[in-house]
Amino acid sequence: MDVWSQYGLFVLQALTVVLVVVFIAAAFGRQSQLDESKGRLVITDLSARFDAQRDQLGEAVKRASSHPSKGRWGRVREMFARSEKSKQPSPSRDGVVYVLDFKGDIQASRAEALKQEITTILNLDVRPIEVVVRLESPGGLVHRYGFAASELARLEAADIPTTVCVDTVAASGGYMMAVCARRIVASPFAILGSIGVVAQVPNIHRFLKRHDVDVELHTAGSHKRTLTVLGENTPEGRRKFRDDLANTHRLFKSWIHDKRPELDVEAVADGSIFYGQEALEKGLVDVISPSDDILRHLATQHTVLHLAWVQKKSLARRLTGDVLSEATTRAESWLTKRSEDFTRL
Repeated sequence: MDVWSQYGLFVLQALTVVLVVVFIAAAFGRQSQLDESKGRLVITDLSARFDAQRDQLGEAVKRASSHPSKGRWGRVREMFARSEKSKQPSPSRDGVVYVLDFKGDIQASRAEALKQEITTILNLDVRPIEVVVRLESPGGLVHRYGFAASELARLEAADIPTTVCVDTVAASGGYMMAVCARRIVASPFAILGSIGVVAQVPNIHRFLKRHDVDVELHTAGSHKRTLTVLGENTPEGRRKFRDDLANTHRLFKSWIHDKRPELDVEAVADGSIFYGQEALEKGLVDVISPSDDILRHLATQHTVLHLAWVQKKSLARRLTGDVLSEATTRAESWLTKRSEDFTRL
């Protein structure tokens, strides 16, 4: 056997070992994913961070202005001296404000972490002054964002004042979440709205037919499947699918009306997006401001703590990496897709 043949055999053997390890890791990973509550809470004191940044800059200015110089440093020294004379003692902070972050993808993957964070807050003996959620999401799957929105709604149901801050985008499913707050704050050019429903379903039936590939689909119940990826779609299936989209849109509008009854939902529910200032004029938001200004103001009166639930990675993700695990999940999801899995808020 020549060198190249031996090398090829070695590569095949190595590849086989790698595949076996991957499958074993995936099997153990599925077991570890059964307990989704595994993780830890990371707490960051934003009040202390703001204080440290202010003090650090103040010390830098003081050091720089202490050197005799002319021009701009002389002016800085004078400004700093005036500010030192006029400085008042900082008021003592009363109560706690909690800050949560939600950065959404199509699957609203962070909904589980949001649930853990909110459950932690609701289990506290001392009620917070307020909960601020920094939200960023263009929307995604209906049932996943419905779940995330219902989790966020638990705070107002417990009569805990909640503010959602949108610096960039909270559209469609993201806006479904935002309306659960008592107050919505948006930056001037943040994107909001997109109160509509969309679905795009690929179909490769004609391709399979040209290559003599048959796909059999058996259901019990005429609407168990409406549109499919592999099979032949029917006019009846398309009609039912469109009816389902219209019904989802009605539910979406009803949810928003319940949460913001003063908003003229019909006037903004055609799927259009609105930038921050426009959204304020339409009644989709309440205040125009970057989130940092809101937090900085709160930190002058209250202790501001950032909470983040960090999910414990499964064995599969630790051994094979997030990319491989995500690819496996997506492949399985594709093979088991239902028509509603193509519907997006």
